[in-house]
Amino acid sequence: MLDTSAQKLYQSSKCSDTIAAIVTSLGGQPSAVGIVRLSGPSAVSIATRIFRPARKKNNLKSLSWQPRSHFVEYGTVVDANGNLVDEVLFVPMLAPRSYTREDVVELQCHGSDICLRQVLHICLEAGARLAEPGEFTLRAFLNGRLDLSQAENVAQLISAKSVAAAETALAGIQGGLSSLVRSLRMQCIEMLAEIEARLDFDDEMPPLDTNLLISRINAMSQHVRQALETANRGQLLQSGLQVAIIGRPNVGKSSLLNAWSKSERAIVTQIAGTTRDIVEAGIVVQGIPVTLLDTAGIRETNDFVESIGVQRSEAAALGADMIIMVINAAEGWTPEDNIIYERMKQNQKASGTPLAPIILVLNKIDCAPSGSIQLPHIIEDLFIKKVSTCAVKGMGIQDLESTFLELAGLENISSGGRQWAVNQRQAEQLLRTRESLDQLKASIHQDLPIDFWTIDLRDAALALGRIGGEDISEEVLSNIFGKFCIGK
Repeated sequence: MLDTSAQKLYQSSKCSDTIAAIVTSLGGQPSAVGIVRLSGPSAVSIATRIFRPARKKNNLKSLSWQPRSHFVEYGTVVDANGNLVDEVLFVPMLAPRSYTREDVVELQCHGSDICLRQVLHICLEAGARLAEPGEFTLRAFLNGRLDLSQAENVAQLISAKSVAAAETALAGIQGGLSSLVRSLRMQCIEMLAEIEARLDFDDEMPPLDTNLLISRINAMSQHVRQALETANRGQLLQSGLQVAIIGRPNVGKSSLLNAWSKSERAIVTQIAGTTRDIVEAGIVVQGIPVTLLDTAGIRETNDFVESIGVQRSEAAALGADMIIMVINAAEGWTPEDNIIYERMKQNQKASGTPLAPIILVLNKIDCAPSGSIQLPHIIEDLFIKKVSTCAVKGMGIQDLESTFLELAGLENISSGGRQWAVNQRQAEQLLRTRESLDQLKASIHQDLPIDFWTIDLRDAALALGRIGGEDISEEVLSNIFGKFCIGK
């Protein structure tokens, strides 16, 4: 059931209108099919005014023809003057058996941008309004088709950058988090009802078993804690990580990027300074999208273009989530390597931001005299992890990936299994829930009056309700759905 604020938003956002939008991508590669979707009380009447079913004699629309829900009809779309615009499939999905729980009609057109825009324009001329970003999913939420956490996962599924991200979002849409939140909230309400009853009828009720009550609260807190543990995974699945590969020229940075990404993104030559700008390559590690940044070799140079590349390299290192510093194992740690490290520290100090974790990669290990390299103790202490590689032969890449996972805290994160994850907004409400439950236990242990207990339980139930969309402000909803694409 919608809360009061959502009902007000429903009225103020013109949800009584019929909306229309192109729900497939535009401006990219040509596709065979594109879809224009309408939703609202006039969706069917608008669509039938512009659609001519092909099965009618002489291609004329019979006044008696009415679409059947979830039955596909082939025909044409015509403009106000009866001119043919496109051949389409007419797909009606009548309320409540639709995504928005309103009458929905999809016109499956040819995939040309021209065809789609013409059909959309005719729908708007016939009385529809252009949908706002996320308005279809907003209506699904307001009509009880989805709760707010499920709606947020719709957006995450659309923007997923990996299979793991898509599976996680899909698990959220299917109600993984929603089921847990509903269960916890119901437990809060049941305890609240039981405790409030004692305010008026304590003499007529059996003694309250506080040990049992605390056991129930501990079990609920454990579920909240486990849900919060998914927050880091959820954030990484959506935003990914940036890893800057830095070092002096000709130590094998580009070869390392190519070997790790299994591509030839970066040009590799024996000429120092070949890389003048940042080269990106995307990989997926344990389901987490990772962007590798191959940077220009950092050194003092009089070459104007190369100096710009050096500045960008330092900026990339400063903004990265992790840094891989590559040195030549055959030459060991050189004064130039030391200068690079000191410059990173100076940049960090000047910016006031902490430097990202650094992995030291001893590349070209096959060229080292003994096949290994000993670094001075003072250098050993500078780096959390060290890995030996030969990028051109693919040696050490698996060790580098394992070290990366450990340093990023991803070694225990599952990459599959359709595990849902909470986002930042949901995590904030779960934290409030945990704090309220902790305060409730403290109130019980301190033998405070049970009036105080009800305050803590109400706060917990309120925070849990906000995850699903209860008592949510219009500002929060606008912020969430404003990030959607227009067709969803």
